[in-house]
Amino acid sequence: MQFELTEEQQMLRQTVREFVETEVAPVVEEYERESKFPAEVVMRLWKELGLGGMCCPEEFGGISLDPVSYTLVIEELARVWPSLSIIVSVHNAVGVQLIVDHGTDSQRQKYLPDLTKNRVAAFSLSEAGAGSDVAAIRSTAVLEGDHYVCNGEKNWVTNGANAGLYIIFLKTDPDAGNKGLSAFILEQGTPGLAVGRPERKMGIKASEAVVLSLEDCRIPVENRLGEEGQGFKIAMQELDSGRIGVGAQAVGIAEAALARAIGYTKEREAFGKPINEFQAIQWMLADMATRLEAARLMVYRAAWMKQQGQKFSRQASMAKLFASETATFVTHRALQIHGGYGYTEDYQVERFYRDARVTEIYEGTSEIQRLVISRAWLREHGFEM
Repeated sequence: MQFELTEEQQMLRQTVREFVETEVAPVVEEYERESKFPAEVVMRLWKELGLGGMCCPEEFGGISLDPVSYTLVIEELARVWPSLSIIVSVHNAVGVQLIVDHGTDSQRQKYLPDLTKNRVAAFSLSEAGAGSDVAAIRSTAVLEGDHYVCNGEKNWVTNGANAGLYIIFLKTDPDAGNKGLSAFILEQGTPGLAVGRPERKMGIKASEAVVLSLEDCRIPVENRLGEEGQGFKIAMQELDSGRIGVGAQAVGIAEAALARAIGYTKEREAFGKPINEFQAIQWMLADMATRLEAARLMVYRAAWMKQQGQKFSRQASMAKLFASETATFVTHRALQIHGGYGYTEDYQVERFYRDARVTEIYEGTSEIQRLVISRAWLREHGFEM
């Protein structure tokens, strides 16, 4: 593995960093305060930087970034605006990428060019009683002629009300457990589909999470992704990529919090000198920087393994687990370094602290990552699981 970025990757990172710092940073607090989805900002990223098609081949209007380059983009977005980073990550990693990997030629031609420039994709797997336990999904899709009649309720649908289409997972065989799950493309505006109000969340407030209600909602057979019963396999495969994205988001959050903590230690004085001259503060910064560097390397390695065509499921889970817990660790200490000011909305570490927490929950909780890692590790060492 090469530890140096290519010239193209360095240029991409710099381009995204400059755009986000100059064009996006000034509006972040307004959108977060109002819990408002940044539709205008997202469309600028799509049209001016091509970030709506990072995982899409050029023939369909995308820019076809390699996984490491994709990771760099998500990290840069999260350094300034974690909400924006997860909007972009979900759209690409478990939206566009899923159609690229599992769609038919006609599905790719129909949906991908528009998704790369004009629309946002959403991913709908979870339900109220089926988060970590995907086999417990109860929403159904019953084949009637050339349509599936769909009923049920999905929740925690990121990009929710502003999505042009949803990648949705429904039971086509309610008695078959994981093997009864199938994947579909569901277009916004389909009769029988109702979108609920966004959840009121602790953090990443500009990223929506909504409930989808299906009442005799009809999805054409040609909108099924893969064969019936392949939904679980499809979801798990794409979530591996999504976990790399969340890991990159967590790295960006931690980097932003550490930078602000370092800056504050230079300005804040106590007992007649800057607080960065105190060993207690220096050791806190050392721990923060060390964990951040380790998390970044783990995320980059998982992305590199994907890029090389190697199996990367365990590494993606390890990277996501460690990076997300690092984000919580670093933001917690960054807030502590700021003291009382860190607890106020006047300092951005308060927002990064809230934003970091969800990285340990979505795209598979830390507990699920530990299950994935332990089982994979045991299998690799000859134990049957």
